[in-house]
Amino acid sequence: MKIYPALSRCLTALIISASMVAASAAERPAKTNKSYNPNFQANAFPFVTTGAVIKIKNANIASDGTITTRFTVTDSKGAGLDINGVYSPGTSTIRFVAAYIPKGQSQYTAYTTAVDKSITNSNPPQTQASTDSGGKFTLVDAATGTYDYTFATKAPANFDVAATHSIGGQVQRDLTAFGFPTLFMSDDVFNFVPNGSPVTNVRDVINEATCNNCHDPMSAHGGPRQKMAYCVLCHTPQSVNPDTLNTVDMKVFIHKLHMGSSLPSVQAGGKYFVVHRGAVTDFSDIVFPQDTRNCTSCHAAGTKQADNWKTNPSRAACGSCHEDVNFATGQNHVNLPQVDDNQCKNCHTNVEYNDFDASIPGAHVVPSNSVSLPGLVTQIVKIENNTAGNAPTVTFKVTDKAGNPIDISKLARIRVTLAGPNTDYQTGPAGIRASEDPSKTAGTNGQYVYTMTNKIPAAATGSYTVSIEATNSVTLMAGTLKSTTATDMAKPVQKYFSVDNSPVVARRNVVSTDKCAACHQNLGFIHTGNRADTQECVLCHNPMLTDGTSKQSVNFATQIHSTHRGADLANPYILGTTNYQEVRYPGDLRDCATCHVNNSYQVDNVGAKAMVATTGGFIPQTAPISAACQGCHDDKATASHALANTTALGESCLTCHGIGAEFAVDTVHAR
Repeated sequence: MKIYPALSRCLTALIISASMVAASAAERPAKTNKSYNPNFQANAFPFVTTGAVIKIKNANIASDGTITTRFTVTDSKGAGLDINGVYSPGTSTIRFVAAYIPKGQSQYTAYTTAVDKSITNSNPPQTQASTDSGGKFTLVDAATGTYDYTFATKAPANFDVAATHSIGGQVQRDLTAFGFPTLFMSDDVFNFVPNGSPVTNVRDVINEATCNNCHDPMSAHGGPRQKMAYCVLCHTPQSVNPDTLNTVDMKVFIHKLHMGSSLPSVQAGGKYFVVHRGAVTDFSDIVFPQDTRNCTSCHAAGTKQADNWKTNPSRAACGSCHEDVNFATGQNHVNLPQVDDNQCKNCHTNVEYNDFDASIPGAHVVPSNSVSLPGLVTQIVKIENNTAGNAPTVTFKVTDKAGNPIDISKLARIRVTLAGPNTDYQTGPAGIRASEDPSKTAGTNGQYVYTMTNKIPAAATGSYTVSIEATNSVTLMAGTLKSTTATDMAKPVQKYFSVDNSPVVARRNVVSTDKCAACHQNLGFIHTGNRADTQECVLCHNPMLTDGTSKQSVNFATQIHSTHRGADLANPYILGTTNYQEVRYPGDLRDCATCHVNNSYQVDNVGAKAMVATTGGFIPQTAPISAACQGCHDDKATASHALANTTALGESCLTCHGIGAEFAVDTVHAR
């Protein structure tokens, strides 16, 4: 598709100044979904396409150090873009970084640098890797959006022609004048060796796929820097923040900011922050959403150096988390000074022989993940006497992971829960949620028969659920100085049954435990480890449940939305003594499919029937669709809107927010 074919004939030699770029995102007025109007100013162009994709095609460094690169910028349909916005809609900001990996090293040094001054104190100026400034763009082919860029920065006269060099580029396309509420952006990296040799030395430790398990997507510095291969071109050992004198070397910076509130210096009352272009970013209140010892959450398979975390230890990388270690004196390092990194891997090997040994994998074992735990496996064999008005008898089995029977009287906790109806769990006359302790029940060969004291409601119809959960406390490395107590968790299991001989209907599956685990790794951190399954969570967190202290709803839909919305809530969401407005969600809450399965976030598919207890303090009862939405949109105007559109017949949300409607969920949550 050609947006402006004549341009390739008459403007091939056009030189476009690098200064003619769009204003920064911070200088533009904020847009909301209400502003979305892609037809606005459509008369300026026959049509407006979105997207901005930069692709670096090649690069070269001349003998005099002149760095050039050829690249394309296209829209989402692959048509070339005019970066000045004259022949295609929207201006585009293009920036480039040039860097190389010095011989014998594994990290980049950037050619493109800037000397930054502190704006908060009298610290001396510091050199930081940066994007090039003052280079020139030359149009090559308009139809394909092909340009050449000549860097203002030059490589030094003695640059290593045999070293790996990389050009990183980013684009931000501004279509706000056409009613779109955000910028469109992308980045790319091109690796080459100036003398033409193949690229063999790379920096490929972590990729953005693992980052995006939580960040959805990772988008630093306003959004255009999304690839880790690009990030490491600037976050190099040469880069120091002048205000704090903290390095922003990736291997140090990324560990520290994710440790955040768990850093020894922060726990001692200090702060960990950087100042970037006048803005203070304080990482001291970051709470990593899983155990920080899970190194492979980030260092996962899929990169060329995925095992670097365990095969290439260094004082800088390890000391970024273990910052209370003084390598110079040996303090907190078994009194052994370490003046360089040469001997690190002699003690800290990459092979674990025992839990918590000096190997890097062993030292980072999370106790509840230890392979030496016996394991707990539960199974519901059958449910009898399971009709309305009766107390069900549950036959269940408990073994370790090797199949050996377990004496449940010696477990730390075991519970059998009866809940229903499966259309929407609830308590009161219309349903039941009863959790009982069967630990005094005698059994044979790990099998037990327990008759519950609570009865299925006499008026019950349809399907109900019985679940079983169990945990145990186990001492690992007993008798040694590394003796540690761990929680051995059974995965909760649920069994669905009919109370009236009607077909058995399982409780709908709204969110996925596996999707939660992408960020949290293991939901076992909730309730001491025995409810690490979303289908178990909803048994208790039903529409009638409220927090005993704040009286706020802890209905699953309300609570999960509110806790993840956190810092962006309009009103405090407090459960017990915890105010969830302190939570900083790392992803994009508009992407409902991050957690939801089976399109369950669509209002068309909400299966809840019951009313929900007080939400936000605005109205005494909230209907099911409104309760879910108000978990995030907790302002009074939204509550009033929901109430005004709810009658004795129910909610009318489907009319405007249903699939295909003008304000469908996918439309108002468009990213």
